[in-house]
Amino acid sequence: MRALDRLFTLAGYLAALFMVGTLLAVLASILGRMLNFDVPGADAYAGYAIAAVAFLALADTLRRGEHIRVTLLLHHVGVPARRGLELFCHAVATFLAGALAWYSVRLVWQSREFHDVSQGLDATPLWIPQIAMAVGTTLLFLAFVADGVALLRGDAVASLKEGGEAARIE
Repeated sequence: MRALDRLFTLAGYLAALFMVGTLLAVLASILGRMLNFDVPGADAYAGYAIAAVAFLALADTLRRGEHIRVTLLLHHVGVPARRGLELFCHAVATFLAGALAWYSVRLVWQSREFHDVSQGLDATPLWIPQIAMAVGTTLLFLAFVADGVALLRGDAVASLKEGGEAARIE
């Protein structure tokens, strides 16, 4: 579990680096317009970086218990029913994350196989920015699997924490 948590944290740090990359791409584009020089593909690269931020941060955010949860129903059922609902919701989320990971990896493979490139002047091979989506969704799937195993064993699951700031504002 510690190795997985380190991997998820590393992905979170990588997401932060892509956030900085987004800032730099946008600043380059703005400065280019102000100083009359062209930065080809800056807008596209900012978009790729934002997508990388969103997907790479998913698993780390889940493991820290920071995803938004709707707990209205859970607060009105007993402990056995709550555990059953938690297990059911976790199974559905694991399935959906697995499907998303599968199709994301498949998309990267197909983009590479068919030599898909962006439509901009930079003609970036699309499989390169798509890697972040495939890695992020695969890590999210692994995080759900790890949480599901812990939930089945009766261990505390970070993604199900109650009482924090997020739980008070739900």
